Amino acid sequence: MRDSSIPILEMKNAGKIYTQGARSIEALRGANLAVRKGEFVCLIGASGCGKSTLLRMAAGFEAATSGDTLMWDVPITGPGPSRGMVFQDYGLFPWLSVRDNIGFGPRSRGRPRAEIKATADHFIELVGLQNFAEIYPHQLSGGMKQRVAIARVLANDAEMVLMDEPFGALDAMTRERLQDELVEIWSRTGLTVLFVTHAIDEAIFLADRVVVMSPGPGRIDNEYTIDLPRPRDVASNDFNEWRRLLSSQLHSHHGRKAG
Repeated sequence: MRDSSIPILEMKNAGKIYTQGARSIEALRGANLAVRKGEFVCLIGASGCGKSTLLRMAAGFEAATSGDTLMWDVPITGPGPSRGMVFQDYGLFPWLSVRDNIGFGPRSRGRPRAEIKATADHFIELVGLQNFAEIYPHQLSGGMKQRVAIARVLANDAEMVLMDEPFGALDAMTRERLQDELVEIWSRTGLTVLFVTHAIDEAIFLADRVVVMSPGPGRIDNEYTIDLPRPRDVASNDFNEWRRLLSSQLHSHHGRKAG
């Protein structure tokens, strides 16, 4: 049994410097962030503020140059199935069907065939793709591909899902539908989600907590607990108040110089 007092993910004064020849670029400075089990946290900020760098450090794809990045109080030293990553470009295997894409993780871990099928079928149903189980990625819409990508992460026993602008390439109607579906999946499974977006409305609609980042180098400026009841009404006065607050926060970063 996990100790509920320990965050599932914690960054302590984490920084990242990229070196290119004689040139160094500080992408992230002094990040302190704690995410609790079952939370839905959104990172927002302008391009270049370190959102994706922070997410990749949480995934184990990037090592911190300074500070600590921990999962359940244990240092993250590389990628692992407990942290699943969902990208904007889906990352599906084009030669595998929907069912086989979703079952890839259990299969690679040597699980029995019957268990692989049962797991794949469960998550196919969870994301509403029962009629597309034998279809290949090139035959799917963008929204369906993203559902497969989410289901594949869940089927791999992820405790935490890291999402890097996963709906950014979708049309507005598909994006809204997938936002609704993601909240439903999150509420049904008890997942922990760390979600990067540049869209203020998306962050307010999805998150328990919104973390605002500023550029030059990337820093965490503020955190806000979104206390709106679910399901959230994007046309409500309270939603608009949050929109105004976060918009003014982001606009205050424009023109800020690197330091």
